[in-house]
Amino acid sequence: MTSPIFVAIDTPDLDRARAIATAVKGQAGGVKLGLEFFSHNGRHGVMEIAELGLPIFLDLKFHDIPNTVAKAIQALAPVVPAVMTVHAAGGRAMMEAAKAAAPADTRVVGVTVLTSLDAGDLGSIGVAADPHAQVERLAALAQEAGLDGIVCSGNEVAAARKAWKDGYFVIPGIRPAQSGVGDQKRVMTPRAAMDAGASMLVIGRPVTEAEHPAAALREIAATL
Repeated sequence: MTSPIFVAIDTPDLDRARAIATAVKGQAGGVKLGLEFFSHNGRHGVMEIAELGLPIFLDLKFHDIPNTVAKAIQALAPVVPAVMTVHAAGGRAMMEAAKAAAPADTRVVGVTVLTSLDAGDLGSIGVAADPHAQVERLAALAQEAGLDGIVCSGNEVAAARKAWKDGYFVIPGIRPAQSGVGDQKRVMTPRAAMDAGASMLVIGRPVTEAEHPAAALREIAATL
């Protein structure tokens, strides 16, 4: 069975990213490459990591007018991520354009409410809904737009899956019981997130900052 864990490699250092990816290959379901990595290494860096044979979750969270998002996704070619992200708050037309522009084999998922935000943060930007209600609203919009799933915290995934039974649910903010939460506010343990309905668990620092990343990943996987 393929592991649901994707290891978040958040570093601009291509050699370090390659070393981490190599260490977890065969145990992780894939690796997540985000803005920090992409800003320094671009699509050529993504292709180098992909050559190791690991599925890539390309987490760039596109959010712009529909035409710009579509062209940006097309400009990633020949990169074919397993999963990629857009912000669901960009609206239905933007999400439709993103899905149409993405490779056929790529799951496009909509980021709902970042796990670093809570109700107070949403209120400060004019969103009256609490995180749970906002996730449900954006999940419904992403489903209508034809996306494959969403990104949300473990706290909302059970309700989202109930409404979208065949959706693909990416859960960041995953922290093993003994780990600190860092800059996350809405976190959950790996086992609890899987029990709630997660499809993919995104885990970074508990693995990448461990002395032995492969051993740390095995320890987390054992809880599943």
